[in-house]
Amino acid sequence: MASNPELIFTGLLIFISLQLTLSVSEEELHASYWNKQGRQAIQTALNIEPNLSQAKNLILFLGDGMGIPTVTAARILKGQLAGKSGEETSLVMDTFPHLALSKTYNVDQQMPDSAGTATAYLCGVKANYGTLGVTAAVPRYNCSATKGNEVTSVLHRAKKAGKSVGIVTTTRVQHASPGGNYAHTADRGWYADSDLTSEAIKSGCRDIAYQLVHNTEINVILGGGRQYMFSRDTTDPEYPTFKGVRKDGQNLVMEWLKNKKNAKYVWNKAEFDAVSPANTDFLMGLFEPKDCRYELDRDPTMDPSLEAMVEKAIKILSKNPKGFFLFVEGGRIDHGHHAGKAKRALYEAVELDKAIGRAAELTNESDTLSVVTADHSHVFAFGGYSARGNSVLGVSRSLADDKKHFTTTVYGNGPGYQINGTRPDVNGTISSGNDYRQQAPVPLDSETHGIEDVAIFAKGPMSHLFHGVQEQNYIAHVMAYAACLEPYENCELTMPSYAGSIHPSMLLLLMGLLLLSLCSV
Repeated sequence: MASNPELIFTGLLIFISLQLTLSVSEEELHASYWNKQGRQAIQTALNIEPNLSQAKNLILFLGDGMGIPTVTAARILKGQLAGKSGEETSLVMDTFPHLALSKTYNVDQQMPDSAGTATAYLCGVKANYGTLGVTAAVPRYNCSATKGNEVTSVLHRAKKAGKSVGIVTTTRVQHASPGGNYAHTADRGWYADSDLTSEAIKSGCRDIAYQLVHNTEINVILGGGRQYMFSRDTTDPEYPTFKGVRKDGQNLVMEWLKNKKNAKYVWNKAEFDAVSPANTDFLMGLFEPKDCRYELDRDPTMDPSLEAMVEKAIKILSKNPKGFFLFVEGGRIDHGHHAGKAKRALYEAVELDKAIGRAAELTNESDTLSVVTADHSHVFAFGGYSARGNSVLGVSRSLADDKKHFTTTVYGNGPGYQINGTRPDVNGTISSGNDYRQQAPVPLDSETHGIEDVAIFAKGPMSHLFHGVQEQNYIAHVMAYAACLEPYENCELTMPSYAGSIHPSMLLLLMGLLLLSLCSV
């Protein structure tokens, strides 16, 4: 009769064997499956033809902090949420035919931030850490250096060319990434006038919220950031204990609505849902005092999802016969990583991918250049020993040298460190919690950005220009060139032909007419 240790060992072998085969389909055991898949992939690649037309519409999706490990983990999470093992799943961005890498460093710093990077991918010029919409001649916090060193975004150039423009984000709309579309500031933290330094006030610099309203006329603005738009004596409509933070007494929402036709401001989902795109040319929706809630915490009765905001934005912007530019940010991916909470970051990434998918349904690839990228990565790693189908938020099937379990998602630094130097054991139940902090070896209050390259996914007109390893500012140049915007007004690209294709909006109209005719029979 086998001893207890032998029985335990045998049981473990059986368990591991089951784990190895649990998520493997029968067809994957045969070479024919993989050979067929390889041939199909080659044929797909051979059939890709570059679209040399001019882009009518431009959409830039920005996953803030969405490095390649985050993309991989989000892909598997998406599949697992759908009841699959996950590894074989594709994100919508995975299906984009053209791919490149982006070098993310700022001019003055190896590890970048979201302001300097936003200046690069939106304005086409690399900048210093913490500065927004200005050249690297502007040191951070130095307001007086700003004048004459401003750089303009693709959004601004698109508006100048007659297109409609929009910003959608899950952060505050005055945050660094969306702010790169319209603001010029020596410090990304100057959200309201109450944040300005004495030097900034003396030198005449304006806060980012003020610039949102006055610098460029933006058709659609959706996200958080209510408190920066109202005075200190204005009570927040949702949270009675919250007030505005402006010292100048201005109501910037009313200022934005002034002299606009078919313009609406909303602050909750009911008002948002009631907005008719057909009757609306300008829409500002601010759903939280600061950043929007994480997707895991979002109250669906109060705040719209990122996907819903993108849908509403496209329906409003696409009415312009000259086309549109739309910036979409999954901004709280970054915040989840900084907190060392991988679950929050990854659910935000999955929600961004849903928004990318909805945008694809509402636009036509023949005339819309869609780009998905990140501003920077994080020191987030996804590895360890795990069987196929293991939960993204689960533990490795082997023990560490200290005879304790470890999660397959970890951070290189951050708040998940242990003060006493003793690493606690962990199991899948603990690590799957919404606020579980993955372990980290270096003690920091906030986990840091990464330094490595990030991916650029692209489809649509001139998307083949995204190739190889590029400086991050290249993104803005390709988008401007594809749409023949400054400084590429003379790009001589032809508008796409719609022969043999039907735009999604026209298809919906035709289906509606068909249903009406059937009902009248």
